[in-house]
Amino acid sequence: MSPTVAAVVPTFRPDGAHLLSVVTGLMQESVPCLVVDDASPCTFDRALASVAAEGVGVVRHQRNKGIARSLNEGLRFAASLGAEWLLTVDQDSSLPPGHAAALVEAVVMAEDNLGDGQVSAVAAGVISDASGALGYPTIMRKGLPITEEVIQTGTLWRVDALSATGGFDERLGIDAVDAAACLALRSAGRVILLVPDRSLGHRLGNSAQIRILGRVVVSSGHSPERRETIIRNRLRLFPAEFRQSPRHALRTLRRTAVATALAVSIEDDRWAKARGALRGLRPAGPKG
Repeated sequence: MSPTVAAVVPTFRPDGAHLLSVVTGLMQESVPCLVVDDASPCTFDRALASVAAEGVGVVRHQRNKGIARSLNEGLRFAASLGAEWLLTVDQDSSLPPGHAAALVEAVVMAEDNLGDGQVSAVAAGVISDASGALGYPTIMRKGLPITEEVIQTGTLWRVDALSATGGFDERLGIDAVDAAACLALRSAGRVILLVPDRSLGHRLGNSAQIRILGRVVVSSGHSPERRETIIRNRLRLFPAEFRQSPRHALRTLRRTAVATALAVSIEDDRWAKARGALRGLRPAGPKG
């Protein structure tokens, strides 16, 4: 009998103890798991060998190309097992017990109202970062909470739907990979479901929450290089985002602008981040 859910854990310089905890939790849920490493140095051999010793498949790449490639390895892994859903889990996330089963149950209940196959991604409604709890903008459809974009960790992706839209865009590398996948699914008429009573732990950079004019915003502490790619990838996605949902596109652009303003005004290494932000404003090279 094929599993309902298979999981992938992308890694780069993983903490061995935490990675083993993540993988062990998935195994306790009887979720087949693949660990895909994005060219970590040999000093991380022991961490990866420890999960392999538990019977988990480990793929090691020799050249760093970003998380999208690792996620697509997981998508192919899930498809090869005949799994309906792929659970993507970052190496520094913490899933509550029964996470995958709870998300699948939420889909079954939701599709009684929305129709079979309409839900193509489902995520916990709350992300608990060290800086505090974070949620998503929510739209109610037929009494169900949906959203336009979720971060990939802890999210279930419907394998056939995501495969049909091309999987995760490897041209983006790491930043906005999940946003692009959500955009492709929405453009195909699919729904991204939230489960409000589920939460998971995840470290969003070196983040801090700041209240500005009554609104909570996040200072991520991302490096100058990440600031560059965040801006470049968000601008690359903006035209298609705007065509699909002007409200979401403009909200995302505002959030990116605020995060950049915080990076160059209150975070460490401000001048380097300002230069990174300016590089990100340059037009991207040809795709492909």
